[in-house]
Amino acid sequence: MPDAYLALETGDIVEARARSPGRAQGELVFTTAYTGYEESLTDPSYEEQVLTFAYPLIGNYGVRAERFESDRVHPSSVVARELTDDVAEWLQSENVPAVDHVDTRDLVLDIREGGAMKVGIAAGPDASPEAAKEELADCPGMSDITDIGAQVSVTEPEHHPGSGPSVALVDCGAKGSIVDSLAARNAEVHVLPYDTTPAEVRDLDPDIVFVSNGPGDPENFEAAEHLVDDLVGEYPFAGICLGQQVVANALGGSTEKMAFGHRGVNQPVRDLRTDKVVMTTQNHGYTVAEPGDLDVTQVNVNDDTPEGLESDELDVITRQYHPEAHPGPHDSLGFFDDVLDLAESRAPVSAD
Repeated sequence: MPDAYLALETGDIVEARARSPGRAQGELVFTTAYTGYEESLTDPSYEEQVLTFAYPLIGNYGVRAERFESDRVHPSSVVARELTDDVAEWLQSENVPAVDHVDTRDLVLDIREGGAMKVGIAAGPDASPEAAKEELADCPGMSDITDIGAQVSVTEPEHHPGSGPSVALVDCGAKGSIVDSLAARNAEVHVLPYDTTPAEVRDLDPDIVFVSNGPGDPENFEAAEHLVDDLVGEYPFAGICLGQQVVANALGGSTEKMAFGHRGVNQPVRDLRTDKVVMTTQNHGYTVAEPGDLDVTQVNVNDDTPEGLESDELDVITRQYHPEAHPGPHDSLGFFDDVLDLAESRAPVSAD
C-alpha cells in the first residue's frame, strides 16, 4: 500500500513509498546526474524545489559529509525510483520529506513536456492525496519567492586567507566548491552576504567581485544587480550561474524562465571562438535572454542558450554552468584561472 502522494500541477496524483516522512511543496524539477547526489542535495540552488533524480538508484556509494556543498540539504523534498537506506536516513535526520518507488521515467517526461511545475507532497503514516493537494494549493511560484536570497546566503562576511588576488564573493547561494576552487589557487576570498552594498565592497577594495550561483529568479536579487551596476568599470566582475544572469540584467540585458532548465553533469557547451565543446555541470531554471553590453562567447549545444558572457572593455567574465565541477566533469576548471588572471590585471576602465 502506498504511504506517500505527489499532487502535480497537472491534476495528477502519483502514489509512492515514504522514505522520510512529512509534507512539502515546491517546484518539481529533475536532474540527469547519475553520480553526485550528495553535491546536488546540498546545492543551495535547489532551495524551494522538489528534486527528482532521473537515475534509478540513489545512494549506492553512501553519504560522506566531505562531499557536501553546504551545511544542509536544500531541496524541500526528494523523489527517486529507489533511495538506499543511507540516503533515506540522512534525509530523515535533516527533516526533508522523501519518497521513492516512483516511475521517475514517466515523471521526467511529464516535466519535459509540461515544464517545471508546482507539486505538493505528503509522506508517512498520515499521508493522503488530500494532504498533498493542500500543499500544492499553497505552493508559490519560484519568481514569487522574493526573499530566497536570505534563505541561502551568509549573514555575516567570512574570510578565507590567501596570498593571491583578493576576491569579493557575493553569496547568493554559493556552492562550497567555488570557495575551494579559488582558495586552491591561493586567492584571498571574502564571502559577502547577497545584499552587500557597493560601499561595503569599496571598503574591502578587492581585486575582483564575483557573483555566485543561487536559487530562484535573478530579478529578485536586486541588491546584487545594483552592486554590479554601481561598481562595474571600477572593479572586474565574474559570475557563475545565477551570477551570470544578475550581471547580464545589470548591464542592459534580460533573463527569462526556461521550460524545465538544465540540471545534470552532461550538458555540452561550445566555445564560439575556438569551436571546441566541453561537458559541464549545470543547475538552473532561468537563462539570459539578451546579453546587453556583454558578448556571448559560449552557447549550449542543445538549445543555443548563452553559457558564457564576456566584455574586454568592462573586465567581465561569466559562465552559466558550474566550472568548479563537483562532482564533475573537470573540462572547465580553467575558468578560475581566467578569473584570477583578470583580477591580477585590474585596471580602471570606463562603463560607458
